[in-house]
Amino acid sequence: MSYKLSLIGPGDIDFHYYQLLKLKPKKFQSELENIAKALSELDISLELLPDNGICIELAKLYKKAGGKEVIGTVPQSDKTFGISHLQEYVNAKIDNKNLFDKIIDSGDWFKHDLIKGLMGDSILYLGASPGTDGERNYAVYLYKLMNQYKEGIEVTGKKIHPEINAGKNFSILVYSPFLINKRLPKEDEVYMKKFGINLIYIKNPDQLKEKLTELIS
Repeated sequence: MSYKLSLIGPGDIDFHYYQLLKLKPKKFQSELENIAKALSELDISLELLPDNGICIELAKLYKKAGGKEVIGTVPQSDKTFGISHLQEYVNAKIDNKNLFDKIIDSGDWFKHDLIKGLMGDSILYLGASPGTDGERNYAVYLYKLMNQYKEGIEVTGKKIHPEINAGKNFSILVYSPFLINKRLPKEDEVYMKKFGINLIYIKNPDQLKEKLTELIS
């Protein structure tokens, strides 16, 4: 089984990266292409929610660059909000081939948001937004429970969902150029350390490749 990297990031590229972060579209696109190239050169799979935003755009570029596998995690069992708005992304194609090699049912939307960040061996965090930060924070909280940091609770990742991959060397790689302040809040850093999560700040695609190579080995 190849190393699985869970992608989380903002859905509105124009608002978040161009208006909020003030990135130039050409520079942003170039950065994304270089990230995709770095990832495609590693023996890893990418996991993401098939939806509008940076994650699926990165996955497309990764596949175009020769990337190995793209996995979609979708709350197919949801009865509250449904997933009809995701179908065009689930069915996305690259060079007339399906972008997604595999689709995992994450349950309903409520469970999906809780477990999304734990589906990979590590998280690549591509920017701060309400949804993205929810996924990151819930991953930290559930990882705390999985590792018995809360008295009276004993639960494994596989009991929560059979496709959860997060284990002893669980890491969150934060792509600093996509954060206004280049770092997470100090409180978040301290809690991750307390619960045994590796927090790694990434400055560029080359460093991303280097750090992932270390994690995979």
